[in-house]
Order: sequence, then C-alpha cells, then structure tokens
Amino acid sequence: MYRLLRSKRRSIGFLIDEDGLRITAPKWVPIAEIDAAIVEKQRWIFNKLNERRERSARRLQPQMQWQDGATLPYLGNDVTLRIRANHAMGVSYNDETRELIVSLPVDADEQQLKDRVQGWMQMQAKALFLKRLPIYAEKLGVRYRSFALSSATTQWGSCTADGKIRLNWRLIHFALPLIDYVVAHELSHLREMNHSPRFWATVQSVFPEFEAAKKALRDNGPDTLPEF
Repeated sequence: MYRLLRSKRRSIGFLIDEDGLRITAPKWVPIAEIDAAIVEKQRWIFNKLNERRERSARRLQPQMQWQDGATLPYLGNDVTLRIRANHAMGVSYNDETRELIVSLPVDADEQQLKDRVQGWMQMQAKALFLKRLPIYAEKLGVRYRSFALSSATTQWGSCTADGKIRLNWRLIHFALPLIDYVVAHELSHLREMNHSPRFWATVQSVFPEFEAAKKALRDNGPDTLPEF
C-alpha cells in the first residue's frame, strides 16, 4: 500500500515517512507507469521501510533509569553508572571495570546526577575532538579557525566557510570510527562547501568507510540516546 499525491513535478518521487510509502507523481502519469516505477525501486523501498521500522523500535525501548547500576553508551560500549553518596562531588571513570563513578550529596536529585554525567561527557568529548581534528585537518590539507561543542538535536556537526567547526558532544556515545567520520566530514567542507560528488570523494579520500559510518549514525539518531 502507498499514498499517491499528484503534483506539477516532472518525475515520480518516493518518500518514506512515519505513515509508510508516499509517491508524488505528475498528473499525466498513468497508474501503470507508477506501478512499474515501484517495481524498479522496490529494493530501495524495502530497505528504507526496514530502516524506519528499526528506528521506531529503538524509540519504543524503555528509557534509561538514572540510578546506581544503570548503563549508558560511551565510546561505543556500555558503561555502568555507580553512585556514591558523600560530601565530595565529582566523576571518575574506571576503564577496567567500565564504571562511571559519580559522587553526590545524599540529598542530590536525579537532575543533579544527569548534570554531573553530562558535564563529564562533554569534557571527554571536547578533549577527544581536539585530538582528532588536527589529525584529519592535516590529512586533508586544510586549516580550521575555531572549534566548539554543539548540543544540536538534529545535527552531528557543522562547518562555516570561515573555518568554524562545531561538533555535537553526544558523539561521545559512539565508537571512535563514527566520531572520526563526522570530524572528516566537517573538515572536508573546507574544501567543498556542499554535498556534491566532489565533496564525498574528498571525505572518502581520508575516510574510505564513510558510507557505513553515515548509515550507522542515521540509524542511531539522538532520539535513541539517553535523555539528559
């Protein structure tokens, strides 16, 4: 089943949204031609429908409970949250046990816990980005002017024509290859300020696996991550 929308456009268009497949076609195109176009695009349609279903299933997963023993993603792995009630306030990470130890006052509430964890993750993200940016800038032969963290809800990164790079701190939830892809992507805009074939060739020159990384980030959007 699909929804058909007639319009003044010159060709048949396909869109997968939360209601399924929507087809936009010129008023003069007969149904038989639309059906033939569906058959030709069926592999793409099935893949997109499956991706949409998988994303919806991830959104329906139970939300993280902010309590001792909870897990959250960090650099591609789950880490266990350990809450220590004392007068000192701080966060430390045990790499061997993969435990994130948060010290808070006895009367601290959930938001204070979230703020501590978010602050620590942002600090780790900034330190890591500052290490990876120069590596890919050198590979690409470009220079960026400045870097800042972003908290955008729909973008993993951005780059302006004058070399200002912004990277979403929530990338710290993902494994290093996905972080490197976004770094390479944004720096590549300093050579091509578009998403033309030349741009993607530039990305591929320093990050050959960009297609897989792009798909992984698309499948694991911000709505699949813990809410702070």
